[in-house]
Amino acid sequence: MMRISAFGDEIAVDFEEQLSVLKQLAIPLIDIRAAWGVNCSQFTGDHIDRIKRLCAKYDIAVSCMGSPIGKSPIAHPIEIESERLKTIGETAHQLGTRNIRLFSFYPVDEADEGALQSSIDRLSTLAEIAREQELQLLLENEKGVVGDIPERCLELLRATDSPHLRFIWDPANFVQCGAVNQVDRWWDKLHPHTGYIHIKDARLADQSVTVAGDGDGQVLELLTRLRASGYDGVLSLEPHLLEARHSSGFSGADGMAAAVGALRKLMAAAGIAEG
Repeated sequence: MMRISAFGDEIAVDFEEQLSVLKQLAIPLIDIRAAWGVNCSQFTGDHIDRIKRLCAKYDIAVSCMGSPIGKSPIAHPIEIESERLKTIGETAHQLGTRNIRLFSFYPVDEADEGALQSSIDRLSTLAEIAREQELQLLLENEKGVVGDIPERCLELLRATDSPHLRFIWDPANFVQCGAVNQVDRWWDKLHPHTGYIHIKDARLADQSVTVAGDGDGQVLELLTRLRASGYDGVLSLEPHLLEARHSSGFSGADGMAAAVGALRKLMAAAGIAEG
């Protein structure tokens, strides 16, 4: 069995509306990136209290904090991201999750030969904070950051070598970095490091984002391999069907419904039951 989650701010700005739509779609979990237009790195005590009350009202649990950590220049002081992680970590614990999504930093330019080692050093620092705070960091592959293509994601994960840093496999992001037949080519190497899955798809021809199964991200193949490996974790919908921004995306309620339907169709084809 696998559980479905979704990025609520893909649906609406208002947090209660996010939960209402997810409840209608029978989605039991939410990834929180923003609520009421406020990023999760800036939540106040009042935000947290309101989120807890509303999650209890709709019986939806928080699966992961969709933080922006690491979507920043690699030349910036690591202390900025370290303090942000500590803040989001406290928020995560209050909301009942250990999971925090992060990225691997923007290199100075394409010729930045030291970027890989710098990213490893910075991720290691953050992983140590995660160990101290009993958090689970989830590293997302993303276009433009150091960990963009499968090869570099693998290098980062192997070099950091921390149980507090696991991999988020995002098929669409790999497609948009030009990865062809990503599951066929990279499953054996990346799946031992994988702890979370983002569900969105994209086409190699024009990098356009699609619902799962309509692109070149081999989402069905990924689900089939996950089932065979015994994965019993989260499939998190981050569809980006209407808009993809620097630190967020938007699909609307109808887009999220379409994304949910496409995922459930692929889960059925792969023989996966919802937990």
